Amino acid sequence: MPAKVVVIGSLNMDLVTRAPRLPRGGETLIGESFSTIPGGKGANQAVAAARLGAQVAMVGCVGNDAYGQQLRGALLAEGIDCQAVSVVEGASGVALIVVDDNSQNAIVIVAGANGELTPSVLDSFDAVLQGADVIVCQLEVPDATVGHALKRGRELGKIVILNPAPASHALPSDWYAYVDYLIPNESEAMVLSGLAVDSLETAEAAATQLIAAGAGKVIVTLGGQGLMFANGTSFEHFPAPRVKAVDTTAAGDTFVGGFAAALANGKDEVEAIRFGQVAAALSVTRAGAQPSIPALLEVQAFES
Repeated sequence: MPAKVVVIGSLNMDLVTRAPRLPRGGETLIGESFSTIPGGKGANQAVAAARLGAQVAMVGCVGNDAYGQQLRGALLAEGIDCQAVSVVEGASGVALIVVDDNSQNAIVIVAGANGELTPSVLDSFDAVLQGADVIVCQLEVPDATVGHALKRGRELGKIVILNPAPASHALPSDWYAYVDYLIPNESEAMVLSGLAVDSLETAEAAATQLIAAGAGKVIVTLGGQGLMFANGTSFEHFPAPRVKAVDTTAAGDTFVGGFAAALANGKDEVEAIRFGQVAAALSVTRAGAQPSIPALLEVQAFES
């Protein structure tokens, strides 16, 4: 059967250490623990969508190293279609993550094999895109590939989601018209809009600007404040479910994957937002990226 959600993006091995606080420049801290955990924004979102009830295919690249075998194997173990996960010469992507006692994190990403996901590689798996209902992209693979994927998704008439993370610069202006749902967090919304985003009101202002640029609808995620949804004619604030946070790594990815899965399964956008929020809230109660992502039954139990 064709995939309902296709995620085009990164696969990284997360090298995670916990420390009492994040180090300052030039400072050496004694860490409390270390672990290697499959991650990458693309892979995290694919795992979230799969665990939360969608049929999923992943499009990406891993290296021909031990991490690459583990990353691909982790997706296969979730029942994700990996025919479009290519193995290339060299090292897989990695993310160096420090998590402090307040559950905040600092992350450095090295793209590795993710940089080999080119538009031509994407074209070779066009049949996978054709089988999608929802196509999801992020920014941990080359910009040219992301733009190509967004445009192709629009041509095919799919629901196109862009999570513009990590955002270091403004998006190409022609991308916005290809995107049905643009999902930045506060800092990403600030980079894209040029406006400070630190409240519901400023999130509205940023969303208004991004819709004016051509995005269909905008969801600005605001951490503990929940999120702001803008559809071009109105705004709606969705408060965050109350939980005790342990580690916020992959909370945004869990929301995006859950939102995409819900849309693919026929929920309307408000139901899909609430579903994604519950999934994200459950994820922050656990450590790690992919290990923290909840299953469908857990979200359903929380909702009830």
